[in-house]
Amino acid sequence: MKPIKEIADQLELKDDILYPYGHYIAKIDHRFLKSLENHEDGKLILVTAVTPTPAGEGKTTTSIGLSMSLNRIGKKSIVTLREPSLGPTLGLKGGATGGGRSRVLPSDEINLHFTGDMHAVASAHNLLAAVLDSHIKHGNELKIDITRVFWKRTMDMNDRALRSIVIGLGGSANGFPREDSFIITAASEVMAILALSENMKDLKERLGKIIVALDADRKIVRISDLGIQGAMAVLLKDAINPNLVQTTEGTPALIHCGPFANIAHGTNSIIATKMAMKLSEYTVTEAGFGADLGAEKFIDFVSRVGGFYPNAAVLVATVRALKYHGGANLKNIHEENLEALKEGFKNLRVHVENLRKFNLPVVVALNRFSTDTEKEIAYVVKECEKLGVRVAVSEVFKKGSEGGVELAKAVAEAAKDVEPAYLYEMNDPVEKKIEILAKEIYRAGRVEFSDTAKNALKFIKKHGFDELPVIVAKTPKSISHDPSLRGAPEGYTFVVSDLFVSAGAGFVVALSGDINLMPGLPKKPNALNMDVDDSGNIVGVS
Repeated sequence: MKPIKEIADQLELKDDILYPYGHYIAKIDHRFLKSLENHEDGKLILVTAVTPTPAGEGKTTTSIGLSMSLNRIGKKSIVTLREPSLGPTLGLKGGATGGGRSRVLPSDEINLHFTGDMHAVASAHNLLAAVLDSHIKHGNELKIDITRVFWKRTMDMNDRALRSIVIGLGGSANGFPREDSFIITAASEVMAILALSENMKDLKERLGKIIVALDADRKIVRISDLGIQGAMAVLLKDAINPNLVQTTEGTPALIHCGPFANIAHGTNSIIATKMAMKLSEYTVTEAGFGADLGAEKFIDFVSRVGGFYPNAAVLVATVRALKYHGGANLKNIHEENLEALKEGFKNLRVHVENLRKFNLPVVVALNRFSTDTEKEIAYVVKECEKLGVRVAVSEVFKKGSEGGVELAKAVAEAAKDVEPAYLYEMNDPVEKKIEILAKEIYRAGRVEFSDTAKNALKFIKKHGFDELPVIVAKTPKSISHDPSLRGAPEGYTFVVSDLFVSAGAGFVVALSGDINLMPGLPKKPNALNMDVDDSGNIVGVS
């Protein structure tokens, strides 16, 4: 690794806007973005993927490798990524810093505590939870209805035992008993707000709008009513600054914020993305999970808030993922299976069709694995060409930037200024927005709202939130809301179980299927593979 000062020098960043965290990490003052207003924006490349599988597709690896490869062919590029969450890192998924010769460094630090941003978000979130219950205990001046408190507690860990709990037991000194729950930090509205805020003023205003409860007269109670937004901003004053690190080849990388794409909007901060676009010719940014989740939310929501729009989309796919979607089992996923590949290609086709609805040029990055056969590779290339999309075989895991030259050239040739196209209008009712997403992106035949969801829609209309954009929280394992439906399901009934308003972040969340906001650990979590030796060297994190 190079000293972080050398990485900063590549971007002509001065010492007075850098806050070093050791030798290889630094924060960039978010106020620096203001000084870049007159700089021309570079092109924005959105990296997304086919529907994820247990075999893994390498989307983060491809994002990092593509940025390095663009630099290799003479294009100045920065990659922007989300911060990993300890829950998945210690759970099933593992780290989120890429792999092989296409990683961001120092990967162990990034995957673990990094610069403390996750902990700052959790602290700000839980400060509000504590103040809220303290307010109720000490006279409840706002007349908060304790049966209608919406604000949960949070921690950056997968812990299913905290999904439904009771607090306040032990007598009056401990407050009033009530039902409560925990959500994972990446699902916190505070995390979403941090990722969407452009400056400290914007951050505090958004925090103040958060809805925490209803009072005895069924009126909304916000953070601004409790007067705690200033203290929350104090805890976030460093977390609002993007983190500068490097790739395995010294390409600058901005890693900032970490909202999940299956339960939030799923991309890094607007500050980091805008900063990268001002400082480079090509900003490579990743949206979480498949294109039905991260990419749709990036375009329909994040782009509108940020005032930018992608110039091209890269759809990451693998032969083994397509075979899995075609019915192949994980045990034989490495064996040649053209029939399964043919059936599973339908999943890729749906994502290509969906991305084209946003006017985006699409490049398919076929992430090659050693078990892929020439016949399988040739089939995917031929079928992509039939769809009229560029395809490039990527080997950035094994070869770094050298393995992504073909992909980088294809992306540079495809990227262009496009007329923004959104799936729904902001003044469409919430249920219409959901129906458009369900039918156009998830390929459902109809939408069914539970009784709970219908009541939530009445609340949304009553309080004037009907014109907010919609963030659908659903399984990442299927285009549908049902994780068992692989491939390209269509014509099914899309079930909306509940909705809630994230007024500070500025969107309505629609919960579908059995999705919940606190993941659980698997039987054998990744934490069992981790250790640290007497010299402080960590193993098993990435």
